[in-house]
Amino acid sequence: MRHLTAALGLLLLAALALPAQAAEVAMLDWRRALMETDAAQRSMSDLEGRIGGQQQQARSLGEELQQMQQRLQQEGEAMSESDRQSAMQEFQQKGAEFEQLRGQIMQAQQQAEQQFLQEAEPKLEQAVDQVIQRHGVEVLVEPQGVLHADRDLPDLTDEVTQVLNSLF
Repeated sequence: MRHLTAALGLLLLAALALPAQAAEVAMLDWRRALMETDAAQRSMSDLEGRIGGQQQQARSLGEELQQMQQRLQQEGEAMSESDRQSAMQEFQQKGAEFEQLRGQIMQAQQQAEQQFLQEAEPKLEQAVDQVIQRHGVEVLVEPQGVLHADRDLPDLTDEVTQVLNSLF
């Protein structure tokens, strides 16, 4: 009888100790999960197709500006005043054109990213919910938010990406 009582006591202690254990904690890099989806890759390819010409133009213009700057630094003092003024004016005009082009490219990138995120947000939430339920996760953290962990936390990012691919 004592053995049965002792065994029941141990079972009761074990059952009471279970809720006191650490909650199931996992991490998710939701940005990476989204950006690695097929839909994000298609969106980036579409964007590249729309602004690829502008990007090439900006690269060429940037290289030209560097060459002009080097020429002005090397030969600037040897140039006549009118040549130097003309070169400086051309440099400033090309610089303004470069900045305008760069601004247009950045604006197009931001708009495309914002549109993708708006479309993807409900699907991301659905994918995260599915993976959380599948793994019984009680606490989900971002990799940047983990200051210390005694053990490696399960990384659900790739699984969320797979679920997202099936939702797009």
